[in-house]
Amino acid sequence: MSSKPPITVSRVDIDRIEALLEHLPAADAGKFEALRAELDRAEVVEPSAVPNHIVTMNSTITFEEEGNSDKLTLTLVYPAAAGAPGTVSILAPVGSALLGLSRGQEIDWPMPDGRKRRVRVLEIRYQPEAGGAPRR
Repeated sequence: MSSKPPITVSRVDIDRIEALLEHLPAADAGKFEALRAELDRAEVVEPSAVPNHIVTMNSTITFEEEGNSDKLTLTLVYPAAAGAPGTVSILAPVGSALLGLSRGQEIDWPMPDGRKRRVRVLEIRYQPEAGGAPRR
């Protein structure tokens, strides 16, 4: 597997995601080890310092998965907002993979079936911090 690209996560996002992970049933904890590892290695910055080319929570991103010619545009959301058309939960494998990446970056991410998928960010169509809404 290629080395993981550097990621940047806002302090607000990381605090909320860590709180979410702490409240999951113990039986589910193992499913989110890769997300926890990403949070541990992330550069954490204040929301006002997040560059506008970084995927944050509630960002709308166009991305592709290697081996699939379809380009997907989804908004990265917390589980309570997931399920609406055009959303992906931070707890879904692809959602966890996207957090903190910048436009043009790719990452190999473990899927529930044990295989790895490569995800590449093509465009960030909306980022709350860039849109003037860093507190959400």
